[in-house]
Formats: sequence, C-alpha cells, structure tokens
Amino acid sequence: DVQLVESGGGTVQPGGSLRLSCEYSGFVFDTYTIGWFRQAPGKEREGLACIDSSDGSSYYKSSVKGRFTISIDNAKNTVYLQMNELKPEDTGEYYCAGLEIATETLDVDEYDEWGPGTRVIVSS
Repeated sequence: DVQLVESGGGTVQPGGSLRLSCEYSGFVFDTYTIGWFRQAPGKEREGLACIDSSDGSSYYKSSVKGRFTISIDNAKNTVYLQMNELKPEDTGEYYCAGLEIATETLDVDEYDEWGPGTRVIVSS
C-alpha cells in the first residue's frame, strides 16, 4: 500500500520560509507523481505543485510559482516543498498525495493516496 507522511509544518511570520517534507512508500512502479495541496480554513483543498518521480519535472499553481519550489529525493523517498515569502493567506493544512502515473495535474480528485497533513500558520 502507498503511504505518505508530511512533516515540517509550524508557525512562521509573514515573509518567512518553511520547508515541508513528504516521506512516501509503497509505489509499485518507478514512475509516479507526488503533489502538494493546501486547505485553508473554510475553503476547498487546492493543488499547489506536483512532481514526476521519473524525471523531476514539476508543475505549479500560478499563484505560488516563484515562491514555492517542489523537489524530490528518490534515494530518500521524500518530496519537499520549499515555501518562501510566506503570506497570511498561505495558512492552512498542507497535504501531499500520490498518483501512480506520470502526469501534470493539480486536480484533487485525480490523486489516490493522501497523507494526514501538516499545519502551517503564517502570522505575526
């Protein structure tokens, strides 16, 4: 079974940075996609970025492009989300999710497996 676990959340001041980690296991094949998602209080879950395990190609939601960077360390089975210039509106629960094909999608409904989430609070 595919399992994903997020870590690295916390409280940070506006303008600060955080790096989230997603440790994963259980993918049957070498090609899969890991995505990062956010659910702000009272809002629907939205996709932020995803990465293809086979070649490291990535895709971003336009509103985070340039501030957030997704990367993968296949040796550690870990995907990272480096978040810079954080804003109060970045506050929310952050999830990683997996999909056992190579794709560029941030559609929540396309992802099969999800981690439990890690909370990020951006506040002064």
